Amino acid sequence: MQRVLFHETIFGPIHSRRLGTSLGVNLTPNDGKICSFDCLYCEAGFNAQGRGTTGMADPDQVVRLLEEKLKAMKEEGTTLDTITFSGNGEPTLHPHFEEIIDSVIALRNKYFPEAKISVLSNATAIGNPAVARALRRVDNNILKLDSAITSTIQLVDRPVSADFTAEKLIDRLAEFGQDCIIQTMLLRGEYEGQPIDNTTPAETAALLEAYKRIKPREVMLYSLDRTTPHRELHKVSAEEIQQIAQTFREAGINVAACQ
Repeated sequence: MQRVLFHETIFGPIHSRRLGTSLGVNLTPNDGKICSFDCLYCEAGFNAQGRGTTGMADPDQVVRLLEEKLKAMKEEGTTLDTITFSGNGEPTLHPHFEEIIDSVIALRNKYFPEAKISVLSNATAIGNPAVARALRRVDNNILKLDSAITSTIQLVDRPVSADFTAEKLIDRLAEFGQDCIIQTMLLRGEYEGQPIDNTTPAETAALLEAYKRIKPREVMLYSLDRTTPHRELHKVSAEEIQQIAQTFREAGINVAACQ
């Protein structure tokens, strides 16, 4: 079984194809996974591996470890483009997410004021007022929308909540508008006898209507880049991603196609 990617609370810096030189913050366990989705393509593996033993990161430890790392990077003359909340699951599920964001903003301002703060989220917790407030304070509020069709999200992203629908998610995303970036993973494959393809005309038309409703600052289109826990998935070519991106651009959507 594919296991968690990150065994530290602060990791990197690493090079991100979307965000440049990125220092990661993992608020979820270092030895397990906590997420409200169970995506077939998740690089941190499936939720079935368990929640681990370390629990959610202690807020004081997050601040201490991040400050130690930022101070060392500053002294070494290392450049930094972004501090990115990612890790082994969904960062916005942390019960102290808002206060951690405030602390990280203060540290960023102290050591690397030119760096951005980014959060990679599946958007399932944006109905929580504290989470929404925190996400409005970061530079890059990057929210997942892999499909505008509920059955496709249920197949690919496998939401834990039984009452999840794409319509409810899109309604909440629309409340952010220009305060969010939408991230969409394009892929093909098969799972339990069901075909997967969110690049079909019906899928892209539904996504376009969702983007028009949300009115995000930007849409990020990308495809698989690493090993996935479900092996029957296939990457969409860079050329095809560019073609889909161009269709969205012609409709007035600001799109970044990540290679």
